[in-house]
Amino acid sequence: MKRHLAAAAGAALALILAAPAYADVVIGIAGPMSGENAVFGGQIKNGAGQAVEDINAAGGINGEKLVVKIGDDACDPKQAVNVANQLVGDGAKVVIGHYCSGSSIPASSVYAEEGIIEISPASTNPAFTDKRPGPTIYRVCGRDDQQGAIAGKYLLEHFKDKKVAVVHDKSSYGKGLADETLKTFQAGGGKEAMYEAITPGEKDYSALVSKLKQANVDVVYFGGYYQQAGLIVRQMRDQGLQAKLMGGDALQSTEFLGITGKGGEGVMFTFPPDQTKLPEAADVVQKFKDKKIAPEGFTLYSYAAVQIWAKAAAAAKSTEGTAVAAEMNKQTFNTIVGDLKFDDKGDPTVAGFVFYEFRDGGYSQL
Repeated sequence: MKRHLAAAAGAALALILAAPAYADVVIGIAGPMSGENAVFGGQIKNGAGQAVEDINAAGGINGEKLVVKIGDDACDPKQAVNVANQLVGDGAKVVIGHYCSGSSIPASSVYAEEGIIEISPASTNPAFTDKRPGPTIYRVCGRDDQQGAIAGKYLLEHFKDKKVAVVHDKSSYGKGLADETLKTFQAGGGKEAMYEAITPGEKDYSALVSKLKQANVDVVYFGGYYQQAGLIVRQMRDQGLQAKLMGGDALQSTEFLGITGKGGEGVMFTFPPDQTKLPEAADVVQKFKDKKIAPEGFTLYSYAAVQIWAKAAAAAKSTEGTAVAAEMNKQTFNTIVGDLKFDDKGDPTVAGFVFYEFRDGGYSQL
């Protein structure tokens, strides 16, 4: 009898030891943590990481603590799919990322198939949500058709009768943004003087610059990332071409001026209004400043993405994707970047794009 009781007690103890009271909730953070776009991956990691730190300090989600897993996609589509599969294997309930649209689009199919929430703070290509592979895919940033409309309108107002060149880097983001800008420009009666593509990763764009100079262009609209834009500007100035350069949100980095030097003065780019000045963001901005981190670019949007997911998971009393998505679809979320609500594509209501200009070693909103 005692032997049976001891065996039963031992089995019960084994079950207790095998089943912890709470399991940590895995949150994935994905983006270019290495390579030439690592500055943006760092913004996502900083923003989402601070949000996780704050949530855990407040007790976690539904009594469970968040554990971060980092995925480095280097803005490479194939690597992004590998990262997505790795995060699925790690048991991620939500992924904050990716940065490049060319990474987010293929990775989203992996997350959608597994019913995992993905919230991109930065992927702006319309196809990311227009061709949404499932109901758990979202973004908290604007779209290139919105951004391109602002840029195209500016070109019409200031350069309609001038020589306008449109250049892109062949990426999902860069070509998509350039084409959206050109579409608005053409719809208003504008006619481009040139439409060219470059190969990203090259260091010598002198052949392109020679074409721009020969065409005597007044302005270059560039769809692509700050590294190539910086090289083009520097080589334009070296060849004596003073044409203005404009671009999109991927130019938003003070590292741009490290490439261009004074030649980058006056370059313009579109980005949402400065969120660091919102009263809702004040406490979080101060936390970043205390850590000597500049909360620029997509940092606050990444924080907001975690905020939204956490509030939806708390409301759903679950971290399962379908339950969280149901809450995300019906709520308006108060975040550090303002109130956000998602439409039926997974796109948010966000403040529109505005122009910034590089001046005096930095950039400021116009």
